[in-house]
Amino acid sequence: MERTFVAIKPDGVKRGLIGKIVQRFEDKSYKIVAMKMMNVTPEIAAKHYEEHFGKPFYDKLIAFITMGPIVAMAVEGKNAIKGVRHLVGKTNPDEADDGSIRADFSSYSTTNLVHASDSPESAERELNLYFSEKEICNNYKNMFELVLDELGEE
Repeated sequence: MERTFVAIKPDGVKRGLIGKIVQRFEDKSYKIVAMKMMNVTPEIAAKHYEEHFGKPFYDKLIAFITMGPIVAMAVEGKNAIKGVRHLVGKTNPDEADDGSIRADFSSYSTTNLVHASDSPESAERELNLYFSEKEICNNYKNMFELVLDELGEE
């Protein structure tokens, strides 16, 4: 199983979409192994977006992610990084596949509701930025895992 980082950004929280967005991941049998609502400090935001430092949109990224609370999640499942990114949709909602979170709920590429790690390296860095190991719940199986166990599959 693979683990990735997902954040419901301030626009998703303010619009009351937390439940609908979380439901999308659970409907696809991804397991939420950690979740918390939090305010992102400028220091955390700078570390989160460090690869964009110096780019023209960097200051807007920092201002947006720190403007209100986010819901940070550790999401686990088979091929979670790729699968979650597909479920979230392309950055620009106009280019996102129908049925993706961004296509269904977002109107602007700068306020696109959700962040999802784009690689194993980013997932590890971002998970460590937002969660300690003791905040991750590794000790339960969701229904999908129980069915796979019953079938003897991984």
